[in-house]
Amino acid sequence: MMDASKELKVLLVDFLKQENAVSHHTGEFQTSNPVFRRGQVFHLRLVLNQPLQSYHELKLEFSTGPKPSIAKHTLVVLDPRTPSDHHNWQATLQNESGKEVTVAVTSTPNAILGKYQLHVKTGKHILKSEENILYLLCNPWCKEDTVFMPDEDERKEYILNDTGCHYVGAARSIKYKPWNFGQFEKNVLDCCISLLTESSLKPTDRRDPVLVCRAMSAMIHFEKGQGVLVGNWTGDYQDGTAPYKWTGSAPILQQYYSTKQAVRFGQCWVFAGILTTVLRALGIPARSVTAFDSAHDTEKNLTVDTYVNENGEKITNMSRDSVWNFHVWTDAWMKRPDLPKGYDGWQAVDATPQERSQGVFCCGPSPLTAIRKGDIFIVYDTRFVFSEVNGDRLIWLVKMVNGQEELHIISMETTSIGKNISTKAVGQDRRRDITYEYKYPEGSPEERQVMDHAFLLLSSEREHRRPVKENFLHMSVQSDDALLGNPVNFTVILKRKTAALQNVNISGSFELQLYTGKKVAKLCDLNKTSQIQGQVSEVTLTLDSKTYINSLAILDDEPVIRGFIIAEIVESKEIMASEVFVSFQYPEFSVELPNTGRVGQLLVCNCIFRNTLAIPLTDVKFSLESLGISSLQTSEHGTVQPGETIQSQIKCIPIKTGPKKFIIKLSSKQVKEINAQKIVLITK
Repeated sequence: MMDASKELKVLLVDFLKQENAVSHHTGEFQTSNPVFRRGQVFHLRLVLNQPLQSYHELKLEFSTGPKPSIAKHTLVVLDPRTPSDHHNWQATLQNESGKEVTVAVTSTPNAILGKYQLHVKTGKHILKSEENILYLLCNPWCKEDTVFMPDEDERKEYILNDTGCHYVGAARSIKYKPWNFGQFEKNVLDCCISLLTESSLKPTDRRDPVLVCRAMSAMIHFEKGQGVLVGNWTGDYQDGTAPYKWTGSAPILQQYYSTKQAVRFGQCWVFAGILTTVLRALGIPARSVTAFDSAHDTEKNLTVDTYVNENGEKITNMSRDSVWNFHVWTDAWMKRPDLPKGYDGWQAVDATPQERSQGVFCCGPSPLTAIRKGDIFIVYDTRFVFSEVNGDRLIWLVKMVNGQEELHIISMETTSIGKNISTKAVGQDRRRDITYEYKYPEGSPEERQVMDHAFLLLSSEREHRRPVKENFLHMSVQSDDALLGNPVNFTVILKRKTAALQNVNISGSFELQLYTGKKVAKLCDLNKTSQIQGQVSEVTLTLDSKTYINSLAILDDEPVIRGFIIAEIVESKEIMASEVFVSFQYPEFSVELPNTGRVGQLLVCNCIFRNTLAIPLTDVKFSLESLGISSLQTSEHGTVQPGETIQSQIKCIPIKTGPKKFIIKLSSKQVKEINAQKIVLITK
């Protein structure tokens, strides 16, 4: 018989990791701490120094944050033999076998996210151990959690998928950029939990995905000595990594977690990739989203104003607004109990530092429903996101007349901002256009009504109307992507009311710029006078490759050619203008990888590339990366002449089972990146 006076002690706590991991969809996380989702039961096994008796005291204490207290919901005290209020955490005895006890614990669906410490109290004895730490995440499988997502395929994509892509390039030339989100990789979840603690959030605020998203938006970029990643759009990346070279979030988060120093450098798709990773890791469904021809309305007046001189060159000190060829951010899925009904679902959240919100560089979450309806004062930052995808664009010609500047609107574009808004399709490696989720179709009555509604909320009328032309109806410029090293043709299409013979002066200003609109190099001005006849006529301008080729090697970024074309009818003095962007086209390379591989056995990737360009490529490198191998593998090849073919063999050893995406990249001084990918099934 046991001595009743002997004090009860807990010798060991076992979180039954494997059993809990399956039901909580957390088994892939590479962390030493058990990971659970709120609102869902998990099990503990307690090893005691004697069988549990009715007179023994047994309490579980879960605490989070500094100075935990029951009143602040940062301390939860449970007696597994006493039922709790159904609004609180629950604990029940599941099984008693000799000196072992199994306890089922269920957290509330709105429990605080993050790191918890478990203490087990038996009378005067308290088992305290640094090993008894657990992570609690949001739960899209739980109907009572505000991030609940009803569709299982969408949960697999937006929570469990650790690979994906961004879409970059230009509206007419959309490019697929593979990205490893890597939320399950070693130290990534630990880093995300650490970011919660480092943020400005109070522990009780960590219950709310709205506030968590907002705080993580601020924590991803570096400011005032805090944050994961330093933004850099200068083109000079000597003391860090050029943004285009990153292919995944995990190396950045792992480096930050180990060094506690901000990683250098990132641009919008890198910030969006990291934020998507962090939110998926924390259990908040998230997707990477790209808008093409995205506006940055610094004046917050829902218009984007560009000022040019008579040569078509942008006047930078007057043009404070900008249009990016593309901009990438993150959508997060959640209910919005802080708002009136109708704003649940996808919310835009942006980690790229552009404008301050409540004194901090962050953006969102902004409901897509509010953006689509033009409800620009719905929190958070809806006016800014609305103008990114909806603003009207005005082009002003600045002329010097008698020593004075005169401003003339030469173009008003209502359909040029926010095109081809894109994300990866659920369960497939293809682009899904979600423009309709952000806005009504361009030119539709609903779209114009939304713009009028937004202007009304601003207590502002549209100050400008489309210039009235007597004869000139429309002007557009067309150009195919440029094969690097070849001349670029720009076709100017003019539509007039009359078919009469007229003279037209065409002036084109061309420059090399970054996707943000930042000018890198002036290329040239082209001028041409032509006679036109017929209501529709075409004039071609040709840009010689010599004007741009030397600028590419000195630029550590993916550039585009911007052309600004002004057409003036000589007889009527009528002027119209149009802007065009040309991306560079590169040859592809072939990849030979087996369909299957084994953990611990050599896997060989053969790459074959033929330089079909008219120029030599210098500093050519192949790289291979996958979440299924231990580290990035590279192969260097120096200079590849025009017409030359090279072969590269990259060897790696898989370390994880399952279908793994392998990303193979070719880079050089002139061609920044060409991507290929393949899924390989890795078995034991």
